[in-house]
Amino acid sequence: MGELHLVTIIIIGINILISFKGFKDDSFFQKYKFNIGDLKRGAKYQVFTSGFLHVDTTHLFVNMLTLYFFANVVIFGIGSTGFILVYLVSLILGNLLSWFFHKEELHYSAVGASGAVMGVLYSAILLRPDMMLGLFFIIPIPAYVFGIGYLLYTIYGMKRRLGNIGHDAHFGGAVGGYILTLILAPWVFENHLLMVILLAVPIIILFVLQKMGKL
Repeated sequence: MGELHLVTIIIIGINILISFKGFKDDSFFQKYKFNIGDLKRGAKYQVFTSGFLHVDTTHLFVNMLTLYFFANVVIFGIGSTGFILVYLVSLILGNLLSWFFHKEELHYSAVGASGAVMGVLYSAILLRPDMMLGLFFIIPIPAYVFGIGYLLYTIYGMKRRLGNIGHDAHFGGAVGGYILTLILAPWVFENHLLMVILLAVPIIILFVLQKMGKL
């Protein structure tokens, strides 16, 4: 945690500015949110822009608070450029996975930095699997246990379509953070090989379930 890095402050600031613009201007919100129908009509920019919009201040606060907690771990591990890459690639991959699972649902819409933030979180878990996280901010739990458990819950959420939550974007973002961190910090294979394997298990499960037509 500690003192915020400049790049984190910039990303949080951009999210706040764009989100508040969307809160006040519905036409702006509608134009830049992720919507399958709009994407099919050519609004491909929504895959990127929707990641900086939020439904309300609570949605924005939770995402930015999570980013605040884990950004420094990633910046320290792979540098500020690597952090930006993880953030943006995870954002885009999360929305691309949403497209894959909802491409026939013309009215499907989504907003939020959750995919990008999940990418940062999973990057941090790979870099520091020994971290302890607070489940519900109270119960201490090892980072890797949380990571595996949350991805398995996300698969369940995708299958059952639980709540008004973009589970697929969360999963896609986490996968983005996982893959990019392994590329940018190959030393993780040597130092945390067991964690690399364990965190890959839910990804393999998702792939198998999709191939079997279970999602």
